[in-house]
Amino acid sequence: MILNADDFENARQSRDPRFDGRFFVGVLTTGIYCRPVCPVRVPKKENVQLYNSAAAAAAAGFRPCLRCRPESSPGTPAWSGSSWKVSKALQLIEQGCLDDGSVDSLAAQLDVGPRQLHRLFQEHLGASPVDVAQTRRLHFAKKLIDETTMPLAEVCFAAGFGSVRRFNAVFNATYGRSPKQLREKARIEDTPHTGITIRLSYRPPFDWRALLAFLAYRAIPGVEAVTATSYARTIRIGDAVGDVLVEFAAERHELLAHINFPDSRHLYHIIDRLRALFDLRADSVQIDQFLGCDVALRKTVRDNPGLRVPGCWDGFEVAVRAILGQQVTVKAASTLVARIATRYGTPYECQHPGLTHVFPDAATLAAATLDNLGIVTQRIAAIRAVADRVARGELTIDCSTATPEFVRRICEIKGIGEWTAHYIAMRALNDPNAFPHSDLILRRAAAAPGETLTAKQLLQRAESWQPWRAYAVILLWRRYQSLRDEIS
Repeated sequence: MILNADDFENARQSRDPRFDGRFFVGVLTTGIYCRPVCPVRVPKKENVQLYNSAAAAAAAGFRPCLRCRPESSPGTPAWSGSSWKVSKALQLIEQGCLDDGSVDSLAAQLDVGPRQLHRLFQEHLGASPVDVAQTRRLHFAKKLIDETTMPLAEVCFAAGFGSVRRFNAVFNATYGRSPKQLREKARIEDTPHTGITIRLSYRPPFDWRALLAFLAYRAIPGVEAVTATSYARTIRIGDAVGDVLVEFAAERHELLAHINFPDSRHLYHIIDRLRALFDLRADSVQIDQFLGCDVALRKTVRDNPGLRVPGCWDGFEVAVRAILGQQVTVKAASTLVARIATRYGTPYECQHPGLTHVFPDAATLAAATLDNLGIVTQRIAAIRAVADRVARGELTIDCSTATPEFVRRICEIKGIGEWTAHYIAMRALNDPNAFPHSDLILRRAAAAPGETLTAKQLLQRAESWQPWRAYAVILLWRRYQSLRDEIS
């Protein structure tokens, strides 16, 4: 899809980082496509075509720039101007569903036909699902070549290529150079950390300090360790365990992800989870402008630019945390979930202080008694029921499930209500429109001073906040906390 150059001319001329990843610049005189922040001389307007995704620029015949490295952009905001089907398809492609699967299977997951999915992708992204997957694969491989010392054969399979021959052919066709030649020109920075280090960009503004504070307040002792500038945790994928440390480099609009994991084939999956955890794909300018049009939210938006919706590493883990948080304080819930991690999790040793255990998987907790931990009987039953359904594959807690369907299915479990379900959807399904409307703090924060809305009234009030209601939740929670701080 070719965009109107007039709409983005100022951003292109000024190299505005807020538009990084929102569009890509195809330069007709060179056949190269760039990020809008590319440091080379800005080409003349008549010599460029603008595309709303890197895949669209690639499909139009442009090759990626070696200076600005389009593979390092924050990426196309998945929910920006797209249908729900396209947004979910993008999330699934990011998770690698087309590495081994087909477009037919992807369409089936979204309950649409392959032709309809292709049409939607062309309409919203200007590229087919296959084009998007191929661009993702190429970009990730290029990033690993430039930023890590991983052997090239390992890079090949970590990026999802089926063979080294195919890997080499794609790079020669795209860059006119082999992966080995590109590696020779790479400037890989030294790091004291074990494993690999990857740089992940974001669009400013981004109040990452607020996001870290949110995660720190709810961190699981032994599983997560949060400081004022970093987040570390243990991770599990299948039977393999490892750890990650994320550090923020605000001056470069990026974070450094130090990943220590034994199987490099899961690298993209790990990075995709980190992007979701920190909501890196969000377009805060667009979201803030939209919510700032609401008179009641305007001041809070102005005072807190770049608030993001905190995600999570694992949907099952956040579900257990949410169940334990019912009718108890956040601190008490953290204590309870830490007891579960210590008793049923996997002991783990690493260089990061405070990390001692990997959170148990669903199958383990489905068979656990959870006795003598201070957890009431009803909560134990709910946790074991969720764990059993997840272990059996009857309940999926990730972006592949639509929020209404997820809420319906999890609320079938005794002891789980709509607040818990919508809170999990907001954090684990990465649904920007999830809205726990029964939340008492939200009902107070959205009301006039001294008043409290009913859940129904709040739901009606939030109609105009769609499709960004989850961001309104974060704003209202921030407003409520600010008011309490002023009173105290």
